[in-house]
Amino acid sequence: MTGSNAWPDTLADELVTLHDLLRYAITTMGRADVAHGHGFPDASAEAAYLIAWYFKLPHDAVGEHLGARATREERAAFLRLVEQRVSERIPSPYLTGEAWLGDYRFRVDPRVLIPRSFIAELLLEGLAPWVPEPEGIARALDLCTGSGCLAILLAHAFPDAEVDGADLSADALDVARANVTDHGLEDRLRLVQSDVFSALGDARYDLIVSNPPYVNAPSMAALPPEYRHEPSLALAAGADGLDIVHRILAGAAKHLTDDGVLVVEIGHNRTALEEAYPDIPFTWLSTHAGDDFVFLLTREHLVG
Repeated sequence: MTGSNAWPDTLADELVTLHDLLRYAITTMGRADVAHGHGFPDASAEAAYLIAWYFKLPHDAVGEHLGARATREERAAFLRLVEQRVSERIPSPYLTGEAWLGDYRFRVDPRVLIPRSFIAELLLEGLAPWVPEPEGIARALDLCTGSGCLAILLAHAFPDAEVDGADLSADALDVARANVTDHGLEDRLRLVQSDVFSALGDARYDLIVSNPPYVNAPSMAALPPEYRHEPSLALAAGADGLDIVHRILAGAAKHLTDDGVLVVEIGHNRTALEEAYPDIPFTWLSTHAGDDFVFLLTREHLVG
């Protein structure tokens, strides 16, 4: 196959089927050693997503259409998309303007972190067995809501709950508002500009979840270029990655009901967290990536 020096005319002539385009996208991303940490485990998954998005195919049915031929105009446009992904190292969700958590679609752009929280998979299961009665959640909060994705998943998981989504960034909240509208949740989901708990007054919640900034200073310095397109405000959290988590733990008891539950994602900072709080009995929740990334505490644990 002709290399990228023939781009775009020769490649658009040579690559005819969706299978050709998929193979080229996988190979090109692999050779460029792009990072796939924004919702995709590898180049194959990200390339398949781009095929599905560009050609308006169901995500789970790309394989059924790989033998289809694309028009030359379609092929050239798709190849330009792949070229932009590789040359500018822009994560695919920013190129397409969307990200998915399970079956839920969210608008995204560089004003917000691309959704990829482990808490999402727990909410898709209703936080079972830790929340045995979903109807018992009357009020819930998503701290550092960003695009609003976890707040929206809270509203879907607990249909009787009033939900607040709080974030320091006004730009992020603009994106979140669009997502709240897309999901038809304007009557149940309130967005608040707040530095952690600062603007929430005396509000108390049965459930608080948070995917706060948690990247420590050494990791920030070593981030691949893809992550440089995301707002640093949503990533950086001081020398040990726990600056925001410290504040959440300090203020959560005041904002939890007596039987309230706190769920927080902290990335790879479990050891640092447990060393900082040796007397707090963290419960670590199982996710597809392991048991070290999301902790759960009750209000009793925080005031005990």
